[in-house]
Amino acid sequence: MKKGLLLPAGLLAAILAFCLWNSAAMTAHTARWREQLAEADRLAQAGDWEGTAAAIRACYDSWSARQTYLHIVTSHDAVDGAEAMYHRALAFAESHEDSELRAELADLRDQLRLLAEMEEFSVKNVL
Repeated sequence: MKKGLLLPAGLLAAILAFCLWNSAAMTAHTARWREQLAEADRLAQAGDWEGTAAAIRACYDSWSARQTYLHIVTSHDAVDGAEAMYHRALAFAESHEDSELRAELADLRDQLRLLAEMEEFSVKNVL
């Protein structure tokens, strides 16, 4: 390989490595958050409202710890939408609104799945 091509090839390899890492990291983070929200949903079904609110707060704290990363690598609108959903879910849990909470948690889990999908290293995301 010519010397002039080493730098561009190395740069492309670094970009590819970052894309693969980012995809795996986003998938792992969102899977963890979705599982935490599923646990909050199970607690709500059991009528444990304090446990439900605590589970949502714990998930939100984990989410908040990744805000800088999320705003760098993904759409601000998608992140802001999920942020609003977290706040609504917590408000529903604190007011013991079962059906509204369960619907909001389902929407939030779906939003998190979409966040991971947006960062997947796939043909549809590359083209």
